[in-house]
Amino acid sequence: MTADTSPRKLRYAMVGGGRDAFIGAVHRKAIALDGQAELVAGALSSSAEKARASGRDLLLADDRNHGDWQSLLDDELKRPAHERIDFVSIVTPNHVHFPVAQAFVEAGFHVVCDKPLVHTREQADALVAAVARKGTVFAVTYNYTGYPMVREARELVRSGRLGEIRKVVVEYNQGWLSTEIESEGNKQAAWRSDPAMSGAAGAVGDIGSHAENLVATVTGLEIESLCADLSSLVPGRALDDDGSLLLRFQGGARGVLIASQVNTGLENDLRLRVSGTLGTLVWRQEQPSELLHLPHDGPRRILTRGSPWLGESAKRASRLPSGHPEGFIEAFANVYGGVVADIRARLAGLAADPLEADYPRVEDGARGVRFIERTVASAKSEAKWTAW
Repeated sequence: MTADTSPRKLRYAMVGGGRDAFIGAVHRKAIALDGQAELVAGALSSSAEKARASGRDLLLADDRNHGDWQSLLDDELKRPAHERIDFVSIVTPNHVHFPVAQAFVEAGFHVVCDKPLVHTREQADALVAAVARKGTVFAVTYNYTGYPMVREARELVRSGRLGEIRKVVVEYNQGWLSTEIESEGNKQAAWRSDPAMSGAAGAVGDIGSHAENLVATVTGLEIESLCADLSSLVPGRALDDDGSLLLRFQGGARGVLIASQVNTGLENDLRLRVSGTLGTLVWRQEQPSELLHLPHDGPRRILTRGSPWLGESAKRASRLPSGHPEGFIEAFANVYGGVVADIRARLAGLAADPLEADYPRVEDGARGVRFIERTVASAKSEAKWTAW
């Protein structure tokens, strides 16, 4: 590989995320926050007309504003290397993830893909193998891993400050699907409740996958088996909107995972509690700047984002001084910051600093797919407990 030392912005393309899309705009704002990458190409909708209109909204050049992702990929491959995109960001409904991600990886492009990664374990395994074979960067946007206090929790657990982990409780509660809004023209609800687009799971795939990843990121624990109860509490809904799981981890720890989108009045209530032999940690996404530490041999501590006594990973993820609120966009930006650091290191022919290149990988996404499959299998099983 020829080293690239030019101080330029990285170039990226986006698939999906056009007009009326929620998450695409979040990704673009997060990428823009550090000024390290710019959107230069896209295929922003499954409708060619809407895709091009969305591209014009974002001031894409006509020759890089495409009606479908295949045209986008074909065009990039025809361009000289110094004009091509450095990575593609995939922000489509779930059923589109696999063909787009596979095609771009096989073509040698770096990829950032929204979660859940793909529909099946076979697809996930194929992507893991392709990334290993091509040697590309592949990130999955479990954005909650970008919060500084999540990274501080990870460091406290991994350093042994909590002792041996015994119990983990994670909840992700929302209320936006407490009525059948998918039948009222709500686009976000419609595709998430459609098995052909969303996959085998509803709430467990959409937000339960975040909960599973948060546990794995902070604790490093691996699920040994699980017992799941999935329900569609809104009449007529095709996929689960409420899930409760018991977890058994390798090594003996136990866990509880709740993922529900029918808790009327709740907004984005993701919370994590990790208890070990030496203490407990508590974190809430709606109060992301605080991490509660309850050691067994001393008073409880409220650790706050931006404080000088935090670990290096948390300090690097903080963008403002303590007391100045940071949140969702900044956490997303921290994930993209890790991706950009990894790509820049590779362009320079160097190995990336692990503290800088801190982001969820394709393997994390593949594990999330296995989690969804095992959860659905358990919910359908009379025996319930389902081996990992």
